[in-house]
Amino acid sequence: MARKNNRRQTFTFTAPAATSVQLVGDFTHWQDEPIEMQKLKGGEWKTSVALAPGAYQYRFIVDGEWRGDPECTVRVANSYGGENAVRQVA
Repeated sequence: MARKNNRRQTFTFTAPAATSVQLVGDFTHWQDEPIEMQKLKGGEWKTSVALAPGAYQYRFIVDGEWRGDPECTVRVANSYGGENAVRQVA
């Protein structure tokens, strides 16, 4: 359900050898509703999501392995001993 104050957010991940990259986060109920990313030339994976203003935690699943976003400088510890990236939507 799109709301008019939602902002389109683009997520990218570079993994030339990967066969599958999914975006997961609190906005996808993590693994419950992963978003399949599309592979572009050069090994970059990309997707866009409309999100309401707020802070969102997310990670990527690359060929079944959980990965952080190396491009994101804002991170928070998660309960699995790793870190989630944080996307702030204005």
